[in-house]
This record gives sequence, C-alpha cells and structure tokens, in this order.
Amino acid sequence: MKNIKEIINTPVSEYTGSEVTRSIVEEQIRAKYGATELKNLDCYHNLRTFQSWSKLGWKIRPGEKAIRSITYVEKRDPAGNVIKRYKRPVFLFYYRQLQSKEVGSIKSI
Repeated sequence: MKNIKEIINTPVSEYTGSEVTRSIVEEQIRAKYGATELKNLDCYHNLRTFQSWSKLGWKIRPGEKAIRSITYVEKRDPAGNVIKRYKRPVFLFYYRQLQSKEVGSIKSI
C-alpha cells in the first residue's frame, strides 16, 4: 500500500480541469476545514471517489460525508459527434477524510 504522499504525487484522478467543479469543491472544503486548507487542495491528486481511494488501499473514516460535485457525461454517435450532454452527480472524498485500511486490523503471523 502506498502512503498518502505517494498517492498525492501520482495523478490517477479523473478530474478534467473544470473551474465550475473546482469552485463547488472549494466552497465545501472552506466550510469544513477553513480557508487556509484551500492551499492544499489539488483536484488532480488529493480528491477522489470512494472507489478510487479504496483501490489505493485507503478507506473513509467513519462519519465522514462526501463532497458533492458534478460532472458532465457526453453521449456520442458512432461518428464521434456529441449527441447529448447531461449532468451527473459525483461524490468525492478529500485526503483528510481517510484512514488506512490496515488501521485496527490484526495481521496473522
């Protein structure tokens, strides 16, 4: 399992650089952790879905609530032209909401 610094330095997030998404997330981070935490926010590295964190060996601390955001999904025709674009909610977790899956577990010898 990678430590949190290694994960933060490895881009595996699906964030595409949307300013709208970033501003939605910034509001929630500011409300939960204060304005000074915004300097640590990096949507490409330390903000991921539950499934993404789980694959990396981390779990969400009990009682933590997801950071809500949106993404846009495009439906394309066989030629690759966009037919329809619609909003989809996304539930994200910030790196400060995590704990190792190994915390509290007893390893067999």
